[in-house]
Amino acid sequence: MRDFHLPGRSVALARHGMAATSMPEATLAALDVLRAGGNALDAAVAAVAVLCVVEPQSTGIGGDCFCLYAPAGIDRVVALNGSGRAPAAANIAWYEARGLIRLENDSPHSVTIPGAVAAWQTLLAAHGTKGLDELLRPAIAHAEQGFVVHPRVAFDWQRLEDKLRRNGAEAFLPRGGAPEPGERFTPPGLAATLRAIARDGARAFYEGPIAADMVAALRARGGLHTEADFAAGLNGAEFVEPIRTTWRGYEVWQCPPNGSGLLVFMLLGILSGMPSVPDGPVSALRLHRHAEAARLVYRDRNAFLADPAHAAVPVERLTSEAYLARLRRLIDDERIMRAVPPAGESAMPVHADTVYLSVVDRDGNAASLINSLFEGFGSGILAGESGVMLQNRGFGFRLERGHPNCIAGAKRPLHTIIPGMVTKEGQAVMPFGVMGGHFQPMGQTLFLTNFLEYGLDLQEALDAPRVFPIGGRLEIERGLPAASVEGLVRRGHDPVLIDRPLGGGQAIWIDRARGVLAGASDSRKDGLALGY
Repeated sequence: MRDFHLPGRSVALARHGMAATSMPEATLAALDVLRAGGNALDAAVAAVAVLCVVEPQSTGIGGDCFCLYAPAGIDRVVALNGSGRAPAAANIAWYEARGLIRLENDSPHSVTIPGAVAAWQTLLAAHGTKGLDELLRPAIAHAEQGFVVHPRVAFDWQRLEDKLRRNGAEAFLPRGGAPEPGERFTPPGLAATLRAIARDGARAFYEGPIAADMVAALRARGGLHTEADFAAGLNGAEFVEPIRTTWRGYEVWQCPPNGSGLLVFMLLGILSGMPSVPDGPVSALRLHRHAEAARLVYRDRNAFLADPAHAAVPVERLTSEAYLARLRRLIDDERIMRAVPPAGESAMPVHADTVYLSVVDRDGNAASLINSLFEGFGSGILAGESGVMLQNRGFGFRLERGHPNCIAGAKRPLHTIIPGMVTKEGQAVMPFGVMGGHFQPMGQTLFLTNFLEYGLDLQEALDAPRVFPIGGRLEIERGLPAASVEGLVRRGHDPVLIDRPLGGGQAIWIDRARGVLAGASDSRKDGLALGY
């Protein structure tokens, strides 16, 4: 039980249904769907559509979506890959001929075809009970009437003003700047676009005037995209075979590559061969081990992770106990590794913005869904008529001939967004996820070990201070105890205090023995968990 003398909040508890999202409006939309008889997947789609309006710096219909869904009473987890592809003309030779050696995060060449809307429709057709016509109503209302900007959204928005100006998205800078907390903002054009999707389905997004508007915005800036590329995106979302590992008596599930969920398995595998640290989850030794494991794992990610349709990704070898044991032996409890090649760190852009949500319904169906523009406001390119802000997921490609993640036509880039699911004896016990771009595998494993190894409650496990090794330094949050920072410095780390917190997350624990749902939403965001 948490110390009620200290700041914090309790885990949300309920019997019938639970939703945990990064914005109150989205959580309420999900609960409305659940109370009206919809299932967890229906509620998740309604919630994420609201997030695409009210948390526009993090997500939007111009982004991508991944989902893990655990149907009640069935010993399986369903995985959907809703990540978009590069335009057909994106050939490495085209970039080489123009002397381009890397992509820019606000360039049209960083924009892949958005996959989210196709993903929503595909999920609902297979496992939903309601249609987009009904589930988009709350999002449409927020887009038409405007939404109140919450503090964390405003904080992020202010940082991104220059990106929006550079790409002509002044419509998102009312009165010349980002909205203040408590100010109402009405996204231009988005309500009509959402109404078209509600009426005509995903086809309205990928074909016709809305697609033409997105293509025009990209080609005006030199993009290679065509309306045929967008039309192909209508059927781009696909069900894939999830990957899983056994850990501490549970099964942990992830989407396969091109997603980076296998890094979660690698981190858990390395750390599970070490005893728990008696000084607890925020001690210097525990964080040192986690950071050192992450340095090794992210190094491998940048060398191997890519679209499996275009490159062989050695998932089994990278997650094998023999390989992870070799990595484990490189970690010294007393000092950092000096000889780890820096490529896996230096190639990582700054942390990205994403939304993640969990929903569980009265029947025990569990949805773990994540939707993202990648970096804040994606590329910053706004399709003016349709109000669609376009992602910059293609920034994950390399312009390096022969690299597994080299850009190519209709190829998916290395992806960072990873929903998680935990099951036990064939039943879902926890949909969970941690946002934050490249931080996500690190964040997921910090959360899982906080909760299932060190015994923190669900909310405490999300709220605990975080660290992340990147660029030769160790990013730390302000909540880390001074003794832990000193212990990290003694081991050779170079801690740097960051302004933006590391990620955000949600989780719902299904206590089947007592018939209770416990939900938590990260204090780093504006959202909450709520049930009925």
